Amino acid sequence: MAGTAGTPGTPRVLRAMNDRAALDLLLEHGPLSRTRIGKLTGLSKPTASQLLARLEAAGLVLATGTTEGRPGPNAQLYEVNPAAAYAAGLDVTPERILAAVADITGRTVGSYELPTPGRRPTQPVVRQVTDALDGAVKAAGLTRDDVHRLVIGTPGAFDPNTGRLRYASHLPGWHTPALLDEVAAALPMPVEYENDVNLVAVAEQRLGAARGHEDFVLLWNEGGLGAALVLGGRLHRGWTGGAGEVGFLPVPGAPLVRQVTKANSGGYQELAGSQAIPQLASELGIANIPSGPYAEAAAALVARAAGEDTVLGRLLLETYATRLATGLASLVSVLDPELVVLSGASLTAGGEVLRALVQAELEELAASRPRLVVGAIREHPVLRGALESALATTRDEVFDTAR
Repeated sequence: MAGTAGTPGTPRVLRAMNDRAALDLLLEHGPLSRTRIGKLTGLSKPTASQLLARLEAAGLVLATGTTEGRPGPNAQLYEVNPAAAYAAGLDVTPERILAAVADITGRTVGSYELPTPGRRPTQPVVRQVTDALDGAVKAAGLTRDDVHRLVIGTPGAFDPNTGRLRYASHLPGWHTPALLDEVAAALPMPVEYENDVNLVAVAEQRLGAARGHEDFVLLWNEGGLGAALVLGGRLHRGWTGGAGEVGFLPVPGAPLVRQVTKANSGGYQELAGSQAIPQLASELGIANIPSGPYAEAAAALVARAAGEDTVLGRLLLETYATRLATGLASLVSVLDPELVVLSGASLTAGGEVLRALVQAELEELAASRPRLVVGAIREHPVLRGALESALATTRDEVFDTAR
């Protein structure tokens, strides 16, 4: 019924829309004066003053300093109250769990790393999750109850139909049927789960190379080879959560891998995954191949080849680029995205040199010709994406002043 509180167009809803617009502007620009908020929102000075008073009373904004050093009288500045809410993220690999807590502005206020080596975990997964989260919460000077929401990023994906983790047989302890219920029972906040590469795409879309783009593919190559698909501004996860598991993709130039779930690999992974780069370097006769984990060795080889501009280094990059473009050609032919983001250390280490080579090869192999860019989020991109995902929902809930 027209005039009922909460209906579109009523004063209450209009106030809530203006409040949210102002909060988003403060998040984007930092501290702003009443006059500046009024200009950016199109609100009158009295309305902007009422808005700020309302948000300050709700604990969502704080008065912080003045516009000293500018012409005219000093004006009071306002900012989003960082302590209005907190969100947390976890980045899970077989070797460790990275945890972080961010305040509602997005600033990381506490982090922690929990080593989890070995094929058989010495502690139950629930204990690992709570210990990692508690470490970050303690570093932030908070408690579990202060965290509004937690997002956990893992390899593979939890099948929404069964609740079981799929496509990640290398992650020990995470495949028990009751795991999600056990984690939910152990923590006081809502918990969400997301594929690790999908979270990298979230970070790039909100903060990095894909800002302003609603149709893009993110290709990730580090510990494993995977992709994230963003269509119409939304992550496309697939029926079982397995959209983007391109490491299993059969491709020309690699043997046909059967029983891929048991092998935890497929043709594209074998052709262009990080583990293939040291092997390729050896076949080309490149000396001084780094030892250690293959992902780190691959990134070091790619970075060296891109920086030294030697004949063998160029051949390594050209061969690697062809292999990458072989799998990408299938993706872009089906999806026709606007943009492809290259992420993960085995891709970003090649910088513009590798990007240009992959772009040229892809234009030879596919009719669709999206622009390729190198990912901008280099420091813990999975964890950053988990925090951004948790913060987005947290802000929607906390900033909803119409409730």
